[in-house]
Amino acid sequence: MNNPRIAVVGSYATGLTMKTARIPGAGETLLGAGYRVDLGGKGSNQAVGCARLAAQVCFIAKIGSDSFGDMALGLYREEGIDTSHVKRTADAPTGVGFIVVESGSGHNSIVLDPGANELLTPADVAEAKAALGSVSVVLTQLEIPVEAAATALEHGRKAGAITILNPAPVRPLPASVLGLVDVLTPNEKEARVLAGREAHADAEPEEVAHDLLQLGVKHVVMTLGEKGALIVSSSACKHVPAIGVSAVDTTGAGDAFNAGLAVALAHGDSIEYAVEFAIITGAMAVTKEGVIPSLPRSADVFEFCKPRGISAPKWLTA
Repeated sequence: MNNPRIAVVGSYATGLTMKTARIPGAGETLLGAGYRVDLGGKGSNQAVGCARLAAQVCFIAKIGSDSFGDMALGLYREEGIDTSHVKRTADAPTGVGFIVVESGSGHNSIVLDPGANELLTPADVAEAKAALGSVSVVLTQLEIPVEAAATALEHGRKAGAITILNPAPVRPLPASVLGLVDVLTPNEKEARVLAGREAHADAEPEEVAHDLLQLGVKHVVMTLGEKGALIVSSSACKHVPAIGVSAVDTTGAGDAFNAGLAVALAHGDSIEYAVEFAIITGAMAVTKEGVIPSLPRSADVFEFCKPRGISAPKWLTA
C-alpha cells in the first residue's frame, strides 16, 4: 500500500525549560535545575507525528538562520520529512519559548517569541503550490499568521485535498477562512471563541459545533479531553469515547490526535473511523513525557491496540 502524502503548514519553536523551587519575582534571580531543550511548535510536532505514522510529509514553515534552526532541520532529516519548503531567514530568530516550572506544584511561567514563524507569508505558502496540489491532506494551525494558514487551506481546497485546521492558539476567524475548512479540530474553549460564544461557557458542545457549521466548516471534530471527541456534520452527530490510560504528560495529546486524524483521512478512512484512530494516537501520547518522544510510530500503535482488543486499521498493518 502506498504511503499517503500530507502537507503540514505551520510553526517550529524550541522550548527552553528549567525547574525552580518557585517562580521568581520581579528583579529576582534564583538557581534552577533540570535544564532541557525541546523541539516543538504545533506544525512541527504534527508533521513529525504524521511521518511516524508512515505518511510522506512535506513541511512548509520558516525558521531562523541560527543553531535552533539547525536543530529543526536535523529533526526533519531523522524523521524523513521533506524540507524543500522550510525557508530560513536572517531577519528573525527561530521561534523560542522560555519556560520556568515550579518544582513542587508544576505551575509554570512561559514567555514566547514566535520569531521567524511570524514571517511566513501567503507568498511563501503559494511557492509550495505544486506540493500542496499533490497531497491528500493539508493540515495547518494558527501559530503562523492567519493569512498564511488561509492560503494553505485555499490551495488545498482547489487541489481537492482534505483541509484540516487545528485552531490553536485560537483567535476569531472570518467566515471566508472557516469556509475553506473540511475538518476543524478545536477543543471546547477554542470552539466557543470561533463561534463567538466566549461568554457562554455553559453552551452545549453540539450547539457550538452547529454554529461553526453555519460559518462554513464541513465537519467539526471537537476534542473533549478525558471524554473523547465529538464529531458534528450537517447530517450527523457522534460521540467517540476516550481510551483509558495512565496519563504522564498531556502536552503532546493534541498534536498526536491531529496527526492520527490526518493520516487516517489521507488513507481514505471515514471521518468517524479517522477520529477513532486519532483517539488512539492521542491516548498513547499522554503516557510519555515530552512531545516528540510521545508521538507514536506505526509499530507502537499496533502494539498498543493488540492487547486491548482494538482493531488496528488495515493500512497500519499492511
